[in-house]
Amino acid sequence: MTTASTPTQTPDYAAIKQRQQATWASGDYAVVGTTLQIVGEQLAEAADVRGDERVLDVAAGNGNASLAAARRYARVTSTDYVPELLDKGRRRAEADGLDIRFEVADVEALPYESASFDVVLSTFGVMFAPDHATAAREMLRVTRPGGRIALANWTPEGFIGRLFKIIGAHVAPPAGVRSPALWGTEAHLMSLFGPAARELRVERKRFNFRYRSAAHFLQVFADCYGPTHKALASLSEQGRAALQADIASLLGELDVGGGRGLVVPSEYAEVVITVA
Repeated sequence: MTTASTPTQTPDYAAIKQRQQATWASGDYAVVGTTLQIVGEQLAEAADVRGDERVLDVAAGNGNASLAAARRYARVTSTDYVPELLDKGRRRAEADGLDIRFEVADVEALPYESASFDVVLSTFGVMFAPDHATAAREMLRVTRPGGRIALANWTPEGFIGRLFKIIGAHVAPPAGVRSPALWGTEAHLMSLFGPAARELRVERKRFNFRYRSAAHFLQVFADCYGPTHKALASLSEQGRAALQADIASLLGELDVGGGRGLVVPSEYAEVVITVA
């Protein structure tokens, strides 16, 4: 995770992706991911997903947007380049009786023909692709003219954006890679999609992280959330304590739970792009 706005050297994207795959496969992201299901439901509504539409979920993780689209009787393909995450989504779909196709695919090199889908979705997924421009081009390529691309991206100013900055201050991010939180800014979205968009709408929304306490949040994110899990594992005992203290301080600053459980609002950008 980096907070740099522009690359300072040519990144080794292949090596970065290998690291990312190991990071997201570590821990158990589904424990955190399932708490975000409401965002997938809201995104499917914002995208106006219709029955029998062809929907592609990219960087799908454990399938929140995939499940939401399938509940609206769309024909859904759920993709990620981390097979372990797709396995979690597959189990959820089977439990809910939903018909979803799960396929390993990299959003920067989608194995689908141009204009293959009516809707492309991603909830807190594509924003982590290291090559922003290539990921955007691929999503545009596989979406039919008049189709929609709908994204949920954490903003730099929100809780998760600030959490990324804290992690980046303790563990050096990959050199030259732009911040994933840029996907939560209108200027960056316009630079990626504006020339190919008939319309681009951005609405700032909030998701509330709800945990028993700050200590409970720290435990879950240390054990299950890949970026935090890997960052803590890479540090000395003293370094781990310092990182956890900084995260606890941020939680204390933003907690609106009033002592009855932890409630931390996190801003994200809900983006709907109509392709020209």
